[in-house]
Amino acid sequence: MKLSTKARYGTRALLEIALHEGNSLIQLKDVAENQQISLPYLEQLMRPLVAGGYVISTTGPKGGVLLARNPSDIKMIDIIQLYEGSIALVSCVDKPDLCDRSSSCVTRDLWSELKDVMCGVLGSKTLQDLVNRQKEKDESKEVMYYI
Repeated sequence: MKLSTKARYGTRALLEIALHEGNSLIQLKDVAENQQISLPYLEQLMRPLVAGGYVISTTGPKGGVLLARNPSDIKMIDIIQLYEGSIALVSCVDKPDLCDRSSSCVTRDLWSELKDVMCGVLGSKTLQDLVNRQKEKDESKEVMYYI
């Protein structure tokens, strides 16, 4: 499965919002700059996040966005499915009636197992997990040793 740009950039944008400490708004232009996403495209990416109840958006000169939920309550599978729909590699996994061979097809079984593994990994990871990993990476970059 190849994730769409929307899913990848939407996840990065959500991470950037979560990294913004406190309950204060962060302007979309700052999210766009920090994540190197064009502002018009970022605005498109925000719509499903706002509609899904993951982000609160306010307009005006002091407007911006902030998380609507605690990062530990946002599962990554929900974000990926928000942008991708099903994460099944082939349509017959979710809709076996599409193919007469579904009940006897061992390759469908393999695709189904792959979907289960992906769902398991994405379902076990939260936005808070990504925040923690990002902070660890940022801290390791800051450590410099001089001789």
